[in-house]
Amino acid sequence: MPAADAVLRLGPPAGACGRAVRVIFARYGLGVAWLPAYATIPGSYWGECEAGLVGTALWVRADTPVHSALHEGCHWVCADDARRAAMHTDAGGSDVEECAVCYLSILLAEHIPGCGRQRLLADMDAWGYSFRLGSARRWFEEDAADAWRWLVHRGLAGDAGAGIARRGA
Repeated sequence: MPAADAVLRLGPPAGACGRAVRVIFARYGLGVAWLPAYATIPGSYWGECEAGLVGTALWVRADTPVHSALHEGCHWVCADDARRAAMHTDAGGSDVEECAVCYLSILLAEHIPGCGRQRLLADMDAWGYSFRLGSARRWFEEDAADAWRWLVHRGLAGDAGAGIARRGA
């Protein structure tokens, strides 16, 4: 498991991770806005380098962790239209939706060069995400059926689901 300071970062907007994140979220109508180093990130729930959400923009910097950009972007994807319209910092939602956000992030990580499922799971653990079974991997593999059903029910995942998330990806 990487140390918290060794998690995968987005890098520059024109880099592989930056391009992939823009493509992923553009499919859902969410734009990605890059800020200069050390700039305060608008809409960041956790502050520092963590991604922020304001309206239809996901705010990031080159040092924003990939897991943070995916997580906040997936909050926007999972939100209903009313919450999207008022989105600023705290995405809200239910406990099962929070789990669905994590699950969707893990699925979408497969579409980011140099990331993938296993790297994202390790980075989530290194950063301090908390799961009932003690690790992101164990939660994803053994305890996330409710999150999967939530995503399938809303057409965000599944063998025939909308978007680019597939359980077997």
